[in-house]
Amino acid sequence: MSTKATPSPEREESTASKEQRLRAFLKRKAQDGEMYFKSKFIADEVGLSPKEIGAIMVKLSDSAPDLHVEKWSYTSATTWRVEAA
Repeated sequence: MSTKATPSPEREESTASKEQRLRAFLKRKAQDGEMYFKSKFIADEVGLSPKEIGAIMVKLSDSAPDLHVEKWSYTSATTWRVEAA
């Protein structure tokens, strides 16, 4: 007899929802110009882990027509540059 654990909806937030939340945050912060940040410094503010933010940022750099996303530098952690399109 095998049992499979099914993740509860409360525990398992969809990737699309996380992406939308991060995208909205970035649009708000970059509306007056460019912004630079490291994932670990905005993690608490957006409610995501730095690892999740990094993965989503890679996606957004290819799929967000309303934002210019650029990997800016790497010194102990990636710095991202975001600007409203």
